[in-house]
Amino acid sequence: MSDLEMLNPSNWKPAKGYANGVLASGQVAFLGGHIGWNGDQVFETDDFVGQVRQALENIREVLAVAGASTDRIVRMTWFITDKREYLSRLPEVGQAYRSVMGKHFPAMTMVQVAALIEDRAKVEIEATAVL
Repeated sequence: MSDLEMLNPSNWKPAKGYANGVLASGQVAFLGGHIGWNGDQVFETDDFVGQVRQALENIREVLAVAGASTDRIVRMTWFITDKREYLSRLPEVGQAYRSVMGKHFPAMTMVQVAALIEDRAKVEIEATAVL
């Protein structure tokens, strides 16, 4: 993956679980926001971590259509409805993340929002990948 370079100033503490920046070259795939429902647009769980895992699996499936894997993701934006739930379940979120994404940590932003368009959705994740 020599065409992706993680950017971290040498005098900064290393980022944990994300990258401060990514330098990349190639075709760009922009993925819309993915929520915790399956390909039939059915929620199989109302559990926050379960929805995180499903949203990440959805991202993985969309990237596969382009012949790419999740290690090509350079940026993710997470929208969550409850930061307290996220923080209290961070070890479980991390485990779900690594089970789908491996140990690939792109540049990420997380934002708490009042609500998402789908009432049952607790998380929405959009991604950008360089192929």
